[in-house]
Amino acid sequence: MTKELPATGDQRRSQLLRGVLDLCLLSLIADRPRYGFEFAEALAAGGLELVSDGSIYPLLARMERAGLISSYRAPSPSGGAPRKYYRLTGAGHAELGRGRAEWQAFAGPVGRILTSTTPSTGENTA
Repeated sequence: MTKELPATGDQRRSQLLRGVLDLCLLSLIADRPRYGFEFAEALAAGGLELVSDGSIYPLLARMERAGLISSYRAPSPSGGAPRKYYRLTGAGHAELGRGRAEWQAFAGPVGRILTSTTPSTGENTA
């Protein structure tokens, strides 16, 4: 068995994000219907600038096939081509609720573990 090199900060963030990007997109859509470019903008504004369009569009397509979101076309305010907007379905709302609960159940314990040791010695601070 080979030993993997430690992940750099960006690699770790990318791996962590991969597991929750769908929930982030569902949450953004729950706020209001959005079109593709708005997702990248909102994610970057929230501190997740690592996410590219190449990650967003395939995930939106998978979520649409799964019935979590639906899409519709609307005219562009700037007069360009119509934009494809996404909105949550009932199943998407339910999935977002479950995902938020799972995230809280996961992030709480991880946060406690990561903050319960002294970084320099690894000894428990309790």
